[in-house]
Amino acid sequence: MSLADITARIHAAEQKAGRPQGATELIAISKVQPLERVEAVLTEGHRIFGENKVQEAAGKWPELQDRFGACKLHLVGPLQSNKTRQAMELFQVIHTVDRPKLARAIARIADETGSCPDLFIQVNTGEEDQKAGVSPADVDGFVSECLALNLPVIGLMCIPPVDEEPNLHFALLAKFAERNGLAGLSMGMSGDFERAIALGATHVRVGSAIFGERTTG
Repeated sequence: MSLADITARIHAAEQKAGRPQGATELIAISKVQPLERVEAVLTEGHRIFGENKVQEAAGKWPELQDRFGACKLHLVGPLQSNKTRQAMELFQVIHTVDRPKLARAIARIADETGSCPDLFIQVNTGEEDQKAGVSPADVDGFVSECLALNLPVIGLMCIPPVDEEPNLHFALLAKFAERNGLAGLSMGMSGDFERAIALGATHVRVGSAIFGERTTG
């Protein structure tokens, strides 16, 4: 499916939900995609991309931005504390703030450098052992802790369990965000982004529907 097709579906979902066109930012998830596929999407004019790993992003995006111009890069995978500084240099948005140690590291580096990416707090809405994210019971306290550190938290992010109805998780995330006065909702991927938009997503993370299935990783 082409980038134009996905964009048209996003606009249709926004219209159906009574939301203004452009209310949802499309993040093209380019992790472990062949370079030629990423270049093709860049050639079409898209400039908002998501990566899972700091090292992979560092290996390809400086050169791509030299050729195609500045892009807005989102880190959508887990962030190790020892990669925090590099991530803050590479990415304009980090979606996976999920523990106090990481929040404190980001705050310390932001104080040193005078700049900080926009941040989403990842919520483990399904309370899955294998997934990162703050537990639902800890969301309010962790949001308060991050705001007390003067971190630019703009919203919440979730990845619903694969075997559960995603709408339940999207609605729960929206409830947490509203309760904490956060406008951003990073939710919805290739298979469910239209449902996420109906429930207020401000950022959708679409990979395979744009690039095709990944061959590795």
